[in-house]
Parts: sequence; structure tokens; C-alpha cells
Amino acid sequence: MKAILLNEAGGTDKLIYQDIEKPQISSGHILVKIKAIGLNPMDVYIRSNEQMIDHFLGTERPVILGWDIAGDIVEKADDVIDFEKGDAVFGITMGKAYAEYVAVNASMMANKPENISYQEAAGIPVAGVTAWEALVKSGNIKKGDRVLIHAGSGGVGHIAIQLAKHFGATVIATSSAKNRDFVLSLGADQHIDYTSEKFNELLRDVDLVLDTIGGETREQSIDVVKQGGTIVSIVPPLPDALEQKARSKGVNLELLIAQGDKAELGSLATLLNKGGVKVHVSAVYPFTDMARAHQAIETKRTIGKIVVDL
Repeated sequence: MKAILLNEAGGTDKLIYQDIEKPQISSGHILVKIKAIGLNPMDVYIRSNEQMIDHFLGTERPVILGWDIAGDIVEKADDVIDFEKGDAVFGITMGKAYAEYVAVNASMMANKPENISYQEAAGIPVAGVTAWEALVKSGNIKKGDRVLIHAGSGGVGHIAIQLAKHFGATVIATSSAKNRDFVLSLGADQHIDYTSEKFNELLRDVDLVLDTIGGETREQSIDVVKQGGTIVSIVPPLPDALEQKARSKGVNLELLIAQGDKAELGSLATLLNKGGVKVHVSAVYPFTDMARAHQAIETKRTIGKIVVDL
């Protein structure tokens, strides 16, 4: 099968196309013929950082990047009872996604909603479970909450806006002015242009913040959250001084490293089926153009999701 290998960290020139053996499945696993791969900023971050490759994918080389997949089951282990051969599925694999076939733990997959494409399905897993865990598990979102979502036009942000509205929250989202209409179309009640406005001067008494940016944005978010409110950040690390500032103001500050599971993917699939959440795919690249897809992510200006087609 065709795959994209990485022998060492570096630029997009380190992504090597090669024919390798099709993976074998073990207990609890399914073999998926990939139709589409969703890209995330962490794909680029890990590709360019040797320590991150070691941390997420191990020290042996070469490795195969990629976490978000959608495709069809072509083989399953005897102990897998929730899926059948031929099922269209989507979910998360711990690396190995940049290939024609992936052996993946069935517990990290869900049936693809019939009303969405493989490309849309590939765009949801990591961004979707991150938004879900930030708002639902860590943020304990409830009806009537005032929720601030930074980078509302991004992969996680555009899903988070829709989820927050689903749970009955009032949503404020930041983005550049050019993405204002897109953010509002997702259901946001208020848009703040981070290039010309200072959210920390405009807002107070926010219940929950989803921070996808870190740095100064995260620190300034502490000033807009009400006492007892929560900031969930997905950008490591959390400096000690920042945690101390949050505690002194009675704000809960949490770093989220999303895990994801079948139940969360199933909940997202239900919302996708009902049209309560939609995945915005801004660009689809062929598998042979993976480097160009990475370069698009590196601009940090993408709207919604970037997807690679097989």
C-alpha cells in the first residue's frame, strides 16, 4: 500500500512517499481503507519536532503521521461486535493515518453519518472531541452560560461554537474581521475582531472560555471570567505564574489534552446526522499533495478544516 513516512523531523520535504506492507489487525481492531484524512495543527507541530515525534509516536523510525480518518472497514477482528465489514466509519488513530489502510482500535471509531461525506467525516474527530471535552467534560457547559471561544473560525473553534449553541449558551467568538460572517453563520451571538478590538476591554462575567491560542490571549482571558468560572486551554504548557494568577482571581484554569472515545464520537455523529453540527472543509488536497496541505496549515489562517483525499 502507499504511505507517507517520516524518518526525521523537519520541513515538508521530510514527508516520503513509499510502498509498504498493509498492516495486520489484532484483537479489538479493524482494518480501514482510508477515503479521507483530516489534518490538524498538531500534524505540523509533530512533523517538525523530534521530541514530539518521540512523545506521540515512539522512538523507532520511520513513523507515519495522522490522527483523523474516514473510510470503509475491510477486515475486523473476531471480538469486534459493533461493526461489520463494509461499514463506513470515522474516528481517531494514534498515528498511521497517512496511508491507504490503517489498523485502528474499534473503540476509537464510530459509524459515519449517511448525510455527510467522507471528507466532512474526516474533519470532525480530533477537533470535535477536543471541543466536546473542553465544553462538556471540563467546562460543564449549561444553558444560559456566556461562553467565549477564541479563534472561532478555526478547526476546533468552529465546532465549539455550534456545540455551545446546541447546549443553549450565549456565544462570543473571536476571529479576524474577514471571518466575521462565517463565525456568525455558525451561531455565534457576538463577534470580536482580534485585530482591532481588545476582548478583555469589552467583556466581563464570562462563565467559560475555550482557549486555542495560549500566550497573552490566555492570560488576558483570566480578566474576563467571573469568579468560579473556567478557562479550558488546549495549548501546553500552563506556566505556574499563570495558574497562580487564575487561582488568585477564583478562576479555574485547566489544560486539556483531549483523549476521545466511542461515546463522544457517537454523540458527535448524532449531532452531525441531525444537522446540529456541520464541518466546514475549506480545502481538499490529493494524497500526493500532502506537503501543500501541511503548508496551508502552517499559515495559521485556515478556516475550518483541511482534508486530504485518497
